[in-house]
Amino acid sequence: MKRCAWAPPDDALMRQYHDNEYGQKMDNDTQLFEKLCLEGFQAGLSWRTVLKKREDFRRCFFDFDIDKVSTMTQRDIDMLMNDSRIIRNRAKITAVIENAKLQKQYFGEKGAFADYVYSYKNGDKLSCDLKKKGYIFAGPVICESFLMSVGAIEGHEKNCYLYKGEN
Repeated sequence: MKRCAWAPPDDALMRQYHDNEYGQKMDNDTQLFEKLCLEGFQAGLSWRTVLKKREDFRRCFFDFDIDKVSTMTQRDIDMLMNDSRIIRNRAKITAVIENAKLQKQYFGEKGAFADYVYSYKNGDKLSCDLKKKGYIFAGPVICESFLMSVGAIEGHEKNCYLYKGEN
């Protein structure tokens, strides 16, 4: 089976993610928020690095529960900055917390974030709107990667067995 080049046959972690998660639509707002946050943590790094730490991110950020994350404080940020299990970048950690507050404000109703995400077919436009709302670490490259990873736009390479064509 031919896969995207970023999921080589000798990398079980990336292959599993590619085959079972990448490009799959999801309707769970919490999972979508998590994916957006993790795409932010990935900025400047490899997705493999984030994927290896995903369970630790979930533990540190209360499974990305918006209500819990939105109440995190400076003390929590300081503790996370000393937690070697995750990517220790103050701006990225702060972004998760601040974005959770905005997430609650704009998308508190179940399914609202999913409807919003899947109404976009372009990372630039999604980024522009999220930034207008005040989101941090939601630039065009992050948003484009996010939209591909959650199946809003085609992200698989044309020669990949999972390629479905342009959405």
